Amino acid sequence: MTAMDALVCAAPGQLVLERRPAPERHDGEVLVRPRRIGICGTDYHIYEGKHPFLNYPRVMGHELAVEVLQAPSGSNIAPGDIMVVNPYLSCGTCIACRQGKPNCCTRIAVLGVHRDGGMADLLSLPATNLIRAEGLSLDACATVEFLAIGAHAVRRAQVVPNEHVLVIGAGPIGLGVAIFAQLAGATVTILDRDAGRIDSAIALGGASAGILANADTDASIAAATNGDGFSLVFDATGNRQSMERGFDFVAHAGRYVLVSVVKDPIVFSDADFHRKEMTLLGSRNALVDDFETVIAAIRAGAVPTGDLVTHRTTLRHAVRDLPQWASTKAGLIKALIEVE
Repeated sequence: MTAMDALVCAAPGQLVLERRPAPERHDGEVLVRPRRIGICGTDYHIYEGKHPFLNYPRVMGHELAVEVLQAPSGSNIAPGDIMVVNPYLSCGTCIACRQGKPNCCTRIAVLGVHRDGGMADLLSLPATNLIRAEGLSLDACATVEFLAIGAHAVRRAQVVPNEHVLVIGAGPIGLGVAIFAQLAGATVTILDRDAGRIDSAIALGGASAGILANADTDASIAAATNGDGFSLVFDATGNRQSMERGFDFVAHAGRYVLVSVVKDPIVFSDADFHRKEMTLLGSRNALVDDFETVIAAIRAGAVPTGDLVTHRTTLRHAVRDLPQWASTKAGLIKALIEVE
């Protein structure tokens, strides 16, 4: 194939389907066809011009279930294999990589962000960035990456059984955090400004209780924690005001994990931070171990992936649908682009 279709965000608010040259497969790389592409909050932010690490034009897409077309000879990958993609391409030599943290490599190239991603007919990737997921459907494979972000945040926070955890934001990333915090034995409360999203999170098994973000939020949190606050708080909103407010909900000696990322500076009270001896953590992307944790949990039936996928489209129709979903998220948890 000498040409392919690719969904390109040419500039903020400009999404077009382009005919492009097919990618070349270099040594050690695998040529794949994306079969399911999850549309992430990152993709909506790119379309809206809100992503801090991006240059246009860009082919988006990093939540990928792919079918192998060509693989290096002698590899354990064969045409027809269905694989999950680890979209974080790292250098392998920087200080983070040397410490086993390629998720925050100093020269990281995330598919769909720093380099063109999977909203296309074809993609060529290093074999080391493909992960086997026997027994998982195409749909389930496409949910692994965003769930791995939640699993990584939970592992980074060192969640302990019976811990009282607050997850701010009931979007897909927040749901991933909540699901894996509950699987780690925590009691999870989810905070969101949309009552329907809170109800969905509870129904999906990601939380035991919910708090609506409104004028009574402080009183609701005090009532839920006997005035103590939560020993562990995650923010997964991608909203600066929410991230700053989250400091208020952390108990003395508690931990606060920022899972989402924004362009703007985050401001907090140093006096309050020290008074509580709070621990502040950033959680970025995920590691291979987190992908494996998610795959094992899906295989065991512990994650309701079928209920997470609520919307579907195709590459051609995504030109129309993605902008609509960026502004209207009623009933939306995870949208998939299907390529057959």
